[in-house]
Amino acid sequence: MPKRPLTPLLALVLLVALALTLFPIFWILMTAIKPPTDWNAAPAVWVPSEPTLINFRTLFDPEAIGKYGVGGVSESATAAVGGSIFASVTATLISVSIGFFAAIGLARYARINRFTPLVILSGRMFPPAAIAVPFVIIFSATQLIDTYLGLIAIYVAITLPFATWMLKSFVDEVPREVEEAAMIDGKSRLQAHLTVTLPLIKGGLFATTLFIFILNWSEFLFALVLSYTNIETIPVRLAKYVTATAGTLYGVQAALAVLAMAPLIVVGFLIQKHLARGMTFGAVKR
Repeated sequence: MPKRPLTPLLALVLLVALALTLFPIFWILMTAIKPPTDWNAAPAVWVPSEPTLINFRTLFDPEAIGKYGVGGVSESATAAVGGSIFASVTATLISVSIGFFAAIGLARYARINRFTPLVILSGRMFPPAAIAVPFVIIFSATQLIDTYLGLIAIYVAITLPFATWMLKSFVDEVPREVEEAAMIDGKSRLQAHLTVTLPLIKGGLFATTLFIFILNWSEFLFALVLSYTNIETIPVRLAKYVTATAGTLYGVQAALAVLAMAPLIVVGFLIQKHLARGMTFGAVKR
């Protein structure tokens, strides 16, 4: 199929779309290096004349921003960053590990019909707010509220369907014959899947892991309703930068947002070529 020529009108449309897409990122980056005097300036300050890293320092030294006469920042973001890393990484590893064996079962030992994707992914079809209250009730009864165990459990529950079906699409591309050859050589079914199938889909496994990490890293609602004082994540911490004297600390929020976005942007570039294939749900067969 011949490529469509890039006309001036199409180039203009793409340029406008790119500008609209990148503007929020640009604004966050500029706000992160603005001093407090520029946060609410009228007219708005697009690019600060005196950029500063005080907002980034305030994340880990709450008293740093005091030299601008802004107070009320009482807690460091260290716990939130550490909590996000621990919960996201742990939940991702568990979700992908379970998802791999579930994908093997679906691809090799189960009869798949057209309703199977609907059944597996049905949990993701409901808005999080609709299932948050039942989870709060269940976790309260089991004393999992405000614990990393509870937070990791909910992360696994909401990402496992994605992990399973993405990995299944990669397992479907591995010929059964290579696994059968390994079993003829004396390996068990489990050994064949671990020593043959797993290495062959390592690219897909890596892409799925990164995608699931993005979902866990950026999750807000469940982290908010399931945490109080013992645990905290970056999205929850972002909502707490409001003081009685200075109002919303936009610069500090933007600084934390930049730190939160950095791994996601890198991850996004790494997995973009794999996502389309991983999200086809095995619809295209060999």
